[in-house]
Amino acid sequence: MTVKISHTDAIQAFFKEAAGFGNDNGKPRLKSIILRVLQDSAKLIEDLDISEDEFWKAVDYLNRLGGRSEAGLLVAGLGIEHFLDLLHDVKDQQAGLTGGTPRTIEGPLYVAGAPIFEGEARMDDGSEDGVGTVLFLEGRVFDAHGKPVPGATVDLWQANTKGTYSFFDPGQSEYNLRRRIMTDSEGRYRARSIVPSGYGCDPQGPTQECLDQLGRHGQRPAHVHFFISAPGQRHLTTQINLSGEKYLWDDFAYATRDGLVGEVVFREDGARGVPGRYAEMSFDFQLQQAVDLAAEQRSHRPRALQD
Repeated sequence: MTVKISHTDAIQAFFKEAAGFGNDNGKPRLKSIILRVLQDSAKLIEDLDISEDEFWKAVDYLNRLGGRSEAGLLVAGLGIEHFLDLLHDVKDQQAGLTGGTPRTIEGPLYVAGAPIFEGEARMDDGSEDGVGTVLFLEGRVFDAHGKPVPGATVDLWQANTKGTYSFFDPGQSEYNLRRRIMTDSEGRYRARSIVPSGYGCDPQGPTQECLDQLGRHGQRPAHVHFFISAPGQRHLTTQINLSGEKYLWDDFAYATRDGLVGEVVFREDGARGVPGRYAEMSFDFQLQQAVDLAAEQRSHRPRALQD
């Protein structure tokens, strides 16, 4: 029978000391969080009868996870990042903040400082000409009342045909497939890109190692990430998953949501001035009104590069 001591006064006092409650220095908020982590960790060890071998194997796993910079990938794969979206949705409903394009996870691959263009931009550097299928992506940004939002920043990024992202893939040019487009007077943005590829976790990495133990795959459908922002409008973090993808509704990162599927149409009529087959996708965004200046800004999550 497992002995349980975490609830005793002596252990609780010990955890408070370890969390810094015995001094007046440090940050009270962090102390409260660490105390809860210690208490819940102890309860988990007791309730599930975690062995020392299991505990230290978990510590080693966290070391390897951090060493590969995959913590952001794992929290997406375990659904924690999606849970944050669901939590925000409920908080919004309780506050009467409804409507607009749904939010979904940012993921760990954003890079700040992408080139800025007015109205339209070409996203790719041409290195996959003849390999990738040209994609014409366009749409409009509207406010909560259905009026176009001129001057909105559409910050978008995506993978190439191999499922990798510039900055994280040294084989790609700087800011390849990353652009910021300012909407025109009609709230419209236009981008020429290539159809991105879906991709999976590194099969040798710690995230896939965990998923393997859970009997799960680590695959994502093809998608395009978006930050949408404008003065007076609530910042939107979302992504559009492309229709017809094998993992569209089986995304290991749980990013696909109703209202966030982009219908891709393939053509071969020469109307766009490109030879052979090309693709079109149109997607409009509707923003909520910002309740304060802070709502206009994206989260202060640490990212690869900061503005």
